[in-house]
Amino acid sequence: QGSVDCPNLEFEYGDADGHGAELAELYSYTEEPELSHNRRCFEEDFHTQVPDRRWLELDRAQQKVYVMHLLDGLEVVNRDKRLRVARAILYLAQGVFGDCDNEGDVLHWSRHNSFLLYQLGTFSAFLELLNMEIENSQACSSALRKPAISLADSTELRVLLSVMYLMVENIRVEQETDPPEWKTCRETFRMELSFPVHTEEPFALLLFTMVTKFCSGHAPHFPMKKVLLLLWKVLLFTLGGFEALQAMKVRRREELGLPPLPEDSIQVVRGMRAASPPTYAIELVEQQQQQQQQPKRSHRSRRPLMKQDSLDIYNERDPFKNDEGGVDEEENDDVDGGMEGELELVERDALIAAMPAQRLPIERVSFPKGLPWAPKVRQKDIEHFLEASRNKFIGFTLGQDTETLIGLPRPIHESVKTLKQHKYVSISDVQIKNEEELEKCPMSLGEEEVQETPCEVLYRAMLYNLPQYMIALLKILLAAAPTSKAKTDSINILADVLPEEMPITVLQSMKLGIDVNRHKEIIVKSISALLLVLLKHFKLNHIYQFEYVSQHLVFANCIPLILKFFNQNIMSYITAKNSISVLDYPHCTVCDLPELTAESLEAGDNNQFCWRNLFSCINLLRILNKLTKWKHSRTMMLVVFKSAPILKRALKVKQAMMQLYVLKLLKIQTKYLGRQWRKSNMKTMSAIYQKVRHRMNDDWAYGNDIDARPWDFQAEECTLRANIEAFNSRRYDKPQDSEFAPVDNCLQSVLGQRLELPEDFHYSYELWLEREVFSQPIRWEELLHCQ
Repeated sequence: QGSVDCPNLEFEYGDADGHGAELAELYSYTEEPELSHNRRCFEEDFHTQVPDRRWLELDRAQQKVYVMHLLDGLEVVNRDKRLRVARAILYLAQGVFGDCDNEGDVLHWSRHNSFLLYQLGTFSAFLELLNMEIENSQACSSALRKPAISLADSTELRVLLSVMYLMVENIRVEQETDPPEWKTCRETFRMELSFPVHTEEPFALLLFTMVTKFCSGHAPHFPMKKVLLLLWKVLLFTLGGFEALQAMKVRRREELGLPPLPEDSIQVVRGMRAASPPTYAIELVEQQQQQQQQPKRSHRSRRPLMKQDSLDIYNERDPFKNDEGGVDEEENDDVDGGMEGELELVERDALIAAMPAQRLPIERVSFPKGLPWAPKVRQKDIEHFLEASRNKFIGFTLGQDTETLIGLPRPIHESVKTLKQHKYVSISDVQIKNEEELEKCPMSLGEEEVQETPCEVLYRAMLYNLPQYMIALLKILLAAAPTSKAKTDSINILADVLPEEMPITVLQSMKLGIDVNRHKEIIVKSISALLLVLLKHFKLNHIYQFEYVSQHLVFANCIPLILKFFNQNIMSYITAKNSISVLDYPHCTVCDLPELTAESLEAGDNNQFCWRNLFSCINLLRILNKLTKWKHSRTMMLVVFKSAPILKRALKVKQAMMQLYVLKLLKIQTKYLGRQWRKSNMKTMSAIYQKVRHRMNDDWAYGNDIDARPWDFQAEECTLRANIEAFNSRRYDKPQDSEFAPVDNCLQSVLGQRLELPEDFHYSYELWLEREVFSQPIRWEELLHCQ
C-alpha cells in the first residue's frame, strides 16, 4: 500500500487546479499536431487580410475588424471552409502562441482574445454550430457503422467545444489586473449561461443531453472528456465555487433569521494537519517489539512524559489530573490496549517520527488548542434526550416539549442547558418545516415565492430527465475508474484520445498508454467535481432538490461504485505520473520539444503527488458523505459492502482534508462494526475524536443502541421519495394541479366575457350554429334535476 514513510502532502484544495493546468487538461497528447494545424489555418487567412503585420501589433479596433471577418466565414455552407475558420478562431483562443516567447504570454493572450471573442458574439455563433453538429445524423450513423472510432470522427465537435471551453475558463477566472469592462463582461456571460434568453434551456442542459446521448449509444463519437470538462466549468461559473457557496449560505441564514455559522468550514479544514495513519512507522516498531517480548506482556515501551506533553499540546492542562496519571494507566494496561489507545493521539507519532528533536518546541506552538470544530446539537437530539430522561425519572413523556423540566434532577437541567447552547438549526431544517406547512395548508398559505436563481432554473430544466443524467454520469465514471475491467458491453470513453493509426513503436505505445490513463483521470476529476458542485448547490437551494439527486445516485449504485474506486492501491493512484510535462499546453507551443525517449516519458513531473487524482479522491469521499449523512439505511450499505478496511487504507494518504472525510465515513458506521473492530482500531477511533465534529449525545463509539434501530432500507427510502414527489408536484406540476383553482360560476360574467374569435369565424358561423347548437338535443329536465 505504498511507502510506509509517506510524507505530508502540501495540497491546497480549491474549486479547480491552477489556470494553466486546467487549460492543459483540455488537450490529449494525440491532439498535439492539431495545434500547428490551427496555426496554419489562422496565418493563411490572416496574411491575406492583414499583410506584413502580427496579431500582437494590431490595435483593438483592427483586431475587432478581423474577428468580425472570421465570424462571417462561419456562415458559409461549405463544411470544410467552416472548419478552417473555426480552427483560426481556436488558434486565437489558444493565445496566438506563434507570436509569443513564453508560457505567460500565451496564457495572457488567450485570456485577452477570449474576452474579445465573447464581446463580438462568438459564443452564440459557436452554440448554433454545436447544435447543428449534435443533430448531425450523418456523423452519428457513420460512427455507429465503424468498428473503431478515433480522433478523426469528432474533429468538428472537438474544435467547437475547445473554443467554448477556453472562453468559459478564461472569462470565469478572475485576476486582480482585469480591467472594469472585463468584470462587466464576466457578469453578462454568467447571466447568459444561467438564464437563457432565446432558448428554452440553460447551456448546461445541452451538455447533459450530450452525455445521455453518448451513453445511450446513439452518438459514440462525442468527445466526452471535453463535454464533461466544459459542463463542470459551466456549472462552476454559473452556480459559484466553494467560497461563493459559503457566502450564499451565510446570506441565506441571515434571511431566515438563523444564528450565524459557528465557523467557516473551508478555513478550519485548511488549518488542519494530517494525522499519521494507523500501522505506521512507530506502531510497526512497537508491534515487532511486542512479538519479540511475547512472554513479558507488560514490557511495552513507556513514554508517560511524552504522552502527557502531546496531550497538553491539544488540550489545556487539566488541573484535576495528576502528572503521574500516565504511569498508572500504562501499568494497568490490558492486552488489547483498552482506553489507553484513545490517549495515544495519532498526531504524536507524526510528531516523533517525522520531525527532528530540535524542531519540537517550534511545532508545538502551531498546534490548535482544543478541538477544531464547535459541537452541534439538533432539535431531535434534545427531544430524544428529554424523552429518555422523563421515561427514566418520571415514567411518562411530553412529546416534543423541550422546555418543561419539572421533576427532572438538577444534572439533567444542566445537560439540557448545555445541549441548547450548542443547538444548530440548519437551512434544511427550516425548508423541511416550511414544506410540511405548505403541504398541510395549500389554500391558506397560498403560492410559495420561489427565488429565480441560476440553481433553480437549472433544476427545473433538469427535473424530468434527471435520473438519466445521473445514470449516464455514473456509467462514464465506472468506465474511467482504474479498478474497472475492460468489458465488451461497457461504453467506449477513449474515442477522443485514440489516433487514426495505432502506434507501431514501443515508444509510441508508451506515450499512448500514458495519454489514455491521463484521459481517464481527467474524466474522473470532472465528474466527481461536477457532482459535488451540483449536490452542494441543490442542498442550499432546497433540501428536496438535493435529496432527489442523491436518491437517484444511490439507486444507480453510486455508493458501491465509489467504494470500488477506493478499493485499489490509493497511494499509487495519488502519486501516479500519467503526464508528460514537455507535451503539456502551453509549454509545447513555445518550447522546442526534445526528442522523446522511454526515460523522459517515465520521468513525468517532479511533484510528490498528482493534483487531479487527490482532488478526485476528496470529491468522491465528500459525495459519499453527502449521500450517507443522517441516512441509517445508507450507512448500513457502507457496512454491508465492507467499506471499513477500504476506507482505513485511504488513511495512508497524509493529507488532512482527505483524512477528515474518511474518518467521518468511519465514524457513522463504527457502532455497527462490532466491539472487536473498535478494540483493534483504537488509533483510528482516537483520530475520529480529534478530527471529526462532536455530536453531544451521539453514541457512535460504543454501539449501545444498535438493537433499537432495525434496518429497513425500503421504508426509509420510500418515505423520502414520497416527500420528494410531493415537493416536485407542488412546485413544478402547475398545469395539472388545477383542483384548487377558483371557478367562475356566475352566468352573467361568463356570458359577458369577450372571446377572441378567428377572423374567418363569421363565414362559417351558421354552419357552426347548426352543428353545435340546433342539432344537439337539450334535455332541460336534467338541468332541473341537477339543481
